[in-house]
Amino acid sequence: MAVYTHLSAETLEELIAEYDVGKLVSAKGIAEGISNSNWLIETTGKDGEGARFILTMYEYRIDIEQLPFFLNLLDHLAARGCPVPATIHDRQGNAYRDLDGKAVALIEFLQGVSIGHPTAEQAFEVGAALAQIQLAADDFTMTRTNDLRPPDWRDLFDKCGMEAIAGISEKLADSIGAHLPALLQRWPEDLPIGTIHADLFPDNVLVLGNTVSGLIDFYFACTDFLAYDLAVAHTAWCFSADGSEFRPDISAALLKGYASKRTLNDEERAALPLLAKGAAMRFIATRSYDWINTPAEALVMRKNPMDYVRRLRHYDALGAQAFAPLT
Repeated sequence: MAVYTHLSAETLEELIAEYDVGKLVSAKGIAEGISNSNWLIETTGKDGEGARFILTMYEYRIDIEQLPFFLNLLDHLAARGCPVPATIHDRQGNAYRDLDGKAVALIEFLQGVSIGHPTAEQAFEVGAALAQIQLAADDFTMTRTNDLRPPDWRDLFDKCGMEAIAGISEKLADSIGAHLPALLQRWPEDLPIGTIHADLFPDNVLVLGNTVSGLIDFYFACTDFLAYDLAVAHTAWCFSADGSEFRPDISAALLKGYASKRTLNDEERAALPLLAKGAAMRFIATRSYDWINTPAEALVMRKNPMDYVRRLRHYDALGAQAFAPLT
């Protein structure tokens, strides 16, 4: 989440009036993230007791033609009891609206906090929640191709240019050169697929105590390997923020939580070390691109790709050991 576009109070008030959510009380820009502009919206609520929502304006990296996939997925999962925010439809029944040539959507606000240093109990619940949404999406009929697969990582690096990447860090450029060719060559082709979140970072999970109260930010969701989704979550949850420390207790809890809802087959378990390296490379690619191309005037926090180079090195050293007890 971020804020790239300024909206006046008058514009926001007119927009919120298109929804049956009461009158606008306040709107606060949210600085975290990189892809869209977001605001925390407070209204009087339909009953006058107040209500909160998240307003998102889709800025880049999201094809608006694919927006129905993301929003329908939220509604599908919410209807099946998953802890995800439902889309608020406007008075005409639209899940999103056009505002000055950009799409905007109003999303349910969920209670909870994001955690930076999870406990094993919380990691278990996150793993279980990830498997829950995968299973609940089994009958979701819409599909979306993952546009951040191995060839897309290579394309992002090409767009950056290795000179610019080396300007971030020589170690970054060296790690890409050392690992990307093998990932491109060895990437699996026949693992079980389904609808995945593909971006389940701690800041995309809300908890109350040890209970997962919300999984949010589904704008990288796509149709791809279910085990890859677990690998992405593993990279995000099982390390210190800068990637320098691997937390085996959190890893074991996350994997056990996932296994409590869905069992990986032998091929998926064997592929996890490679999938995790790929997940690390995916975030090295997007973080490198964003580090180089984020506008200076954007209210946004850039994320350091070196945090994922360190994760990649851990996976290289640990191999299957990183995924005990599943491998």
